[in-house]
Amino acid sequence: MLKGISIAIDGPAAAGKSTIAKRIAQKLHYTYIDTGAMYRALTHKAIQSDIDMDSDNDLADLLMDTEILLVPEKGGQAVWIDGIDCSEEIRSQLVTGAVSKVASHPTVRKMMVDKQRALANDSGVVMDGRDIGTEVLPNADLKIFMTASVDERAERRFQENEKRGIHSSLESLKEDIERRDRADSEREVSPLKKAADAILVDTTSMSIDDVVDKVIELAEMRMER
Repeated sequence: MLKGISIAIDGPAAAGKSTIAKRIAQKLHYTYIDTGAMYRALTHKAIQSDIDMDSDNDLADLLMDTEILLVPEKGGQAVWIDGIDCSEEIRSQLVTGAVSKVASHPTVRKMMVDKQRALANDSGVVMDGRDIGTEVLPNADLKIFMTASVDERAERRFQENEKRGIHSSLESLKEDIERRDRADSEREVSPLKKAADAILVDTTSMSIDDVVDKVIELAEMRMER
């Protein structure tokens, strides 16, 4: 078992980050932190509370009064909001369509980054998101920038939705992913970008097991230095 290293995994929507990060954390017995789920949790509560998605201050106030817990469970991680398991609700199409806007606000991001850094204080952590290697854990021992073609990412999201009983158009999913790519890459605060020292992993033609093995191999190389 590897110990004492931090692994940051960044990349665009539906690149497979969360699935891969969960598997890696399980294999290494590391702590897994899904930062995207934290933004989704806030977005879900904002929708339920009828909060203005364009208001940084209103969202920051909401976040201050919100308890978001990432609870390890077999096969992944549950997301609890104010004592209620909302793991499925935060994956709704409504939340998916609004989360990039919520995550673009500077005060919200600063508060979230503080929370994420606190969660990563213990050694042996795998964290995935959009700005982990550039902002949240700039000194991570291993940084991965994971990507895949838009077509591949749309197909993956389509299959995920089908498993959850959410029926969606493949073409509309492609459009949503392209829109999120633009929003995440062009936002003023902590835009999605590859850290200078991150290793690019294109998962388009790779299986989940292949990607997991690749990242663990890279982690082992870091430990040997």
